Order: sequence, then structure tokens, then C-alpha cells
Amino acid sequence: MAKNKAVRGAAVVNQRSIPWMLVSGVTVVAVFAAVIFGYAYTRWSDQAATRDAQAAAEKATEAFKPSPQNPDPSKGIPGVVTAQYEGQQHVTPSQRVAYDKNPPFGGPHDGVWADCTGVVYPQAVRTENMVHSLEHGAVWIAYNPDKVDEAGLDRLKVRAQGKPYTMLSPYPGLDKPISLQSWGHQLKVDSADDPRIDQFITALRLNNNGVYPEVGGSCQAYPGAFDTNNPPKFDATPPGPDAVTMDGKGANAGSGQMGQ
Repeated sequence: MAKNKAVRGAAVVNQRSIPWMLVSGVTVVAVFAAVIFGYAYTRWSDQAATRDAQAAAEKATEAFKPSPQNPDPSKGIPGVVTAQYEGQQHVTPSQRVAYDKNPPFGGPHDGVWADCTGVVYPQAVRTENMVHSLEHGAVWIAYNPDKVDEAGLDRLKVRAQGKPYTMLSPYPGLDKPISLQSWGHQLKVDSADDPRIDQFITALRLNNNGVYPEVGGSCQAYPGAFDTNNPPKFDATPPGPDAVTMDGKGANAGSGQMGQ
């Protein structure tokens, strides 16, 4: 009898000695790690699928590549709006331009261009700098952050990130979810899956058939003049009565630009 009591006592002691707090903590950490890993894997899978879809979309735009026979293939893209703008009209960093389009795709602009070396800007950038990049042959993808979800933004990012003469940025108040700009050309669409986005980029990015004024213009940020990580901020307020008009009246920077 005494021996049985001793055995039972030892069992109770062993049971009481199990570190339940430690076990619970390890379990919580394991579950948390599994959730994080699962989310990361799902995001990686989604991004891989997005890249694959983008590669297929770009391949499907071969017919929209510029050629001597078809110097501006964007004319065959439904919804593209065009306008004629004079180049080399530059304003100072403190000046605003009373643009005739929203977002603008030509006209007077800052003497410093925005970095358009495949940059994805997390915040809206001063419009006057972005327009200058269009003069150099870039395509600017603008989106309304209130109308484009995470999946749609991923689709837009893969079109811009690391792509030469391309830039992506939010544009608060945009009347459509997405708007694409090249010099003198604009296309507004409702979905990031719209095939016209890739057609527009193929047709107009670095299309030097007289489509943009400054062939050979750089997209690299000018040292000391434009900080890619902290660019001039977007101003959503309407331009004042002293704003430079679309004919260039009131511009203080003359016809020169940085580096000239």
C-alpha cells in the first residue's frame, strides 16, 4: 500500500512539474510563425502570378510597338486623348502651373525632372516635376489610392518598378482609378487588368518619332536637385492667380533646365 502511494505521489509531482507556461508560450509562437509564414507565402505566390501575368500581357502588345510605318500606335488604342504642347517651358520650384488637364500630360513644368528610372513613389509627387519627365519620353502611371485595392496596386507596380522611363505614384482626387500619361497623350481606365495599359506603355514609352520633345533626355534624378526618397510634395490646392498659364506666361526659369 505504501509503495502504491509513493508511486502515485511521484506521478503527481511529475505532473505538477510540467512547465505549462512555457508550453503555452511555445505554442503561441509556433501558431504566430505559421500565420506569418502562410501570409508571406501567399503574398509571394500572388506576386509570382502577377509577374507571370505581366510577362504575358507585355508579349501581347507586340502590335503596338512603334515603327516607321506606324510611328504612333497609340492612335489605335480606344480612349487615348491627345493634345499638342510646346516643350522647354520651365518654371521655378516655387511656381505653380494652371494645368488644363488632370493629371496633366504636357505644358510648362519645373526645370528639374522627377526620377523616372522605374520608381514607385509611395506618396504623391509635385506635378510640375512629374510633367518634366514626360518631356524626356517617360510614362507616368497615376492612380487614385481610394479606388485601387492592394491587388490592383501590385499589378501597377510590376509595370513600373525597375522599368526605365517609367514612374508610378498616387494622385489624390483622380476621377478614374488609373490614369497613364506620356507627353501629349493620356489614357484613363477603371481596372489595373485593362490590357490598354500595357498597349499604352509599349506604344509611347521612349517613342522618339516626334512624340516627345527631348529625345535623349535623362530619367536619372539630377544630383542635388531632386531627392527620389524625399521628392517635392504634391499640392492638391487649386493654383492661385499668379500661376503660370499653359502658354508659359509668367514662367521665371526661362527655357533652360538642370544640366544645361
